[in-house]
Amino acid sequence: MFESGCRISDEWTYQDLQALVLENHLLRVVVLVDKGSDIVEFRYKPLDLDFLLHMPGGMRNPRQYTPSAYTSGAFIDYYSGGWNEVLPNGGPGVIYKGAALGQHGEISLIPWQYTILEQTAERVSVSLSVRPLRTPFYLQKTLSLERGRAVLTIEETLTNEAGMTMDLMWGQHIAFGRPFLDEGARVDVAPCRILAHAIMPDYEPRRFQPGAENNWPLLPTPDGSLADASDIPAFGKAEAQEMAYLLDLTDGWYAITNPQRQAGFGIRFDHHLYRYIWYWQQLGNVAKGAPWWGRLHTTALEPWTSFPTNGLLEAIENGSALQLAPGERIHTTLRAVAYHGIIRVNGISQEGVVEGDSAENEGSKYATL
Repeated sequence: MFESGCRISDEWTYQDLQALVLENHLLRVVVLVDKGSDIVEFRYKPLDLDFLLHMPGGMRNPRQYTPSAYTSGAFIDYYSGGWNEVLPNGGPGVIYKGAALGQHGEISLIPWQYTILEQTAERVSVSLSVRPLRTPFYLQKTLSLERGRAVLTIEETLTNEAGMTMDLMWGQHIAFGRPFLDEGARVDVAPCRILAHAIMPDYEPRRFQPGAENNWPLLPTPDGSLADASDIPAFGKAEAQEMAYLLDLTDGWYAITNPQRQAGFGIRFDHHLYRYIWYWQQLGNVAKGAPWWGRLHTTALEPWTSFPTNGLLEAIENGSALQLAPGERIHTTLRAVAYHGIIRVNGISQEGVVEGDSAENEGSKYATL
């Protein structure tokens, strides 16, 4: 394939939302600046394959519906899939120190600011930033692509601008969907444990026994057998809903691979900051009520600082909430990578290099950029 250089463009809008397009000859990444800086496309060009979930209802602009919608934290009302950044609350709405924080509120729906920093054939980068409306945080991140690498680098800095200590949950809500998951997929991760969420009303059938915990990837099922959480059933092969958590991470990476297409998505992150991976599944369009209406097949693998998905107050109570002192800041780097020619991943380096097994020589090491 001809190896063209990098490009970045801000000459695009979608549903009247400002968009950014970053690409090289391997990747095309689309960011909705005006809607939480959502990444709504992560496409591996050689296969024309976008890994991310796209909801059948399409994209909705919060500001086109009610003037206050984007301040209310109505995450589900405007959820269109993709990769969403969530801060400072994960789960249902809570009142925190007098501030009403909606579900997964509050930065995932509001507009961000951006500045293109670099646009050469060798490298493109853009800085994005946001100050939430109801909490005193400042979040800045830089997204960059380099020539010849299917790796998106994200460098983030979070600052507490308050004159008091603040609690928060911070997550990368990354959901995968069809057609990537049509033939099924495999999840690879460093050794860890997996915990199924407790019983949830109207959340049936469950794939795992609620509250069960074990070493990854096996968990008891409601009928007493064992299920392999690393196996994502092909569309039409299973009907289940699930919410679980990967705990005690020994390294900061995961990969999700479609073995039939021999292609996948991986991410490298700091597991001392993002100490949990939330594991959310809707398989086979089984959820017949609101908000899914029997039309969702997805698996989400979400690096989070805290857990569970019950909101900030419970994370504070269980000690998993992140705390920032007045003026304190945290800097972290994530690398998201697309790869091809691999059926199983054994690791992802700090620079985003994937090591795994190829179909031709299963069990041998294979590396790709």
